[in-house]
Amino acid sequence: MPKIVIDPGHGGRDPGAVYEGRQEKDDVLALALAVGEILERNGVDVVYTRTTDVYNSPYEKAVIANNADADYFLSIHRNSSETPGTGTGIQTLVYRDDGIRAEMARNINSELTSLGFRDLGVEERPNLVVLRRTENPAVLVEVGFINNQEDNMLFDEQFNSVADAIADGVLETIDGEDPPADRVLYRVQVGSYQNSGNANAELQQLLRQGFPAFVLYEDGLYKVQVGAFEVLNNAVRMEQTLRRAGYNTFITT
Repeated sequence: MPKIVIDPGHGGRDPGAVYEGRQEKDDVLALALAVGEILERNGVDVVYTRTTDVYNSPYEKAVIANNADADYFLSIHRNSSETPGTGTGIQTLVYRDDGIRAEMARNINSELTSLGFRDLGVEERPNLVVLRRTENPAVLVEVGFINNQEDNMLFDEQFNSVADAIADGVLETIDGEDPPADRVLYRVQVGSYQNSGNANAELQQLLRQGFPAFVLYEDGLYKVQVGAFEVLNNAVRMEQTLRRAGYNTFITT
């Protein structure tokens, strides 16, 4: 049974980011517990750095993870910008952008983007203690900006889907370490071109809009696609988001 340590950021005397009375430590604790419950139902052994409003230093959290002899470490946070309303989107931080941690980071981002969050990508943060001191593959996900009303609306109104998306990203990574031969991944296709320049132009437009897009060369065509989802419903949500943005789409595997 795989084991993951889930760390709700901040806690106790450290509220994290605060906006109009809303505290990061409360948002991420509720979300972490929801994600953990989903993972446990899917056969993952879950350990928490906290389950109540208490403070542990980043180093103490890393020690908890190391002592648990876990396979993965997931820290959940919310972002904030200097000026309210100017920052938006999700982002995942890693000590170094390689290996299974990089795969997990992108899987989580892809799933969250399917809900309508802007994808700010994966960023290396080697100075963060919870990423530097943990001995297992570690990621820190920033689930929207707490001082952005649209991000808060997504967080609140789609709370269960946000928890599902993070859990799905983790499960995709775990399954991907030893994928079955008949594993199916669903992708959303937005264009197919004979000319690579046309495909790249659409790719850059999608990336600027925050979609996890890529180009696949197949059957003599440059196919512009978004995401790679194990769960069909997540691909459907991404397709709906893309259609609202004006793209003609269909789901492929």
